[in-house]
Amino acid sequence: MTFTGPLSSEPLARASALLAGGRRLLGLVGAPGSGKSTLAQALAAAFPGRAVIVPMDGFHLAQAELERRGLASRKGAPETFDAAGYVALLRRLRSPAAGETVYAPEFRREIEEPIAGAIAVEARLPLVITEGNYLLLDTEPWRQVRPLLDEAWYVEVDEDLRRERLVQRHMAFGRSRDAALQWVQHTDEPNARLVAASRQRADVTIAVG
Repeated sequence: MTFTGPLSSEPLARASALLAGGRRLLGLVGAPGSGKSTLAQALAAAFPGRAVIVPMDGFHLAQAELERRGLASRKGAPETFDAAGYVALLRRLRSPAAGETVYAPEFRREIEEPIAGAIAVEARLPLVITEGNYLLLDTEPWRQVRPLLDEAWYVEVDEDLRRERLVQRHMAFGRSRDAALQWVQHTDEPNARLVAASRQRADVTIAVG
């Protein structure tokens, strides 16, 4: 099943149905640059005071740890995240204690580092929207994510547009166009192929512009 547009009637209705009956987790999955964050923000804005966004990117390993492990050039690949920590957070979010606020990390692109405790998730909020590249991977510990999601949507966009978005993003944070193109080709695109191979585990596909 494919929906068109970040907030066309079908995905909006589908998200609305998740708001009934207690805490629900909605996962948005897609290749780098596909528009996951934009869709998540649009959904949260459609349900003010009832939804919160908890990105997977908050579980990036710190730059110093990536350098220590020789993974700095692979930043953004599955092995450069604390996947087990992300799974543990999702488990807490699925079953919040009454009155408890769970604090989640977020990734700050302006400093290229994760920040702990940056997102407050109150127990009263019925919908947690989590978005990221690897929510549907079938390797440990990532495969533990999918059973924790009430729904998973695969977000896709025109491939040329997606790659150009990535180039522009990297340039906005200091890379030259040549360096940005090299990063997209050698780092982002291998990750994108890995993400695309997991799309069959999603409930629906959302086509965005």
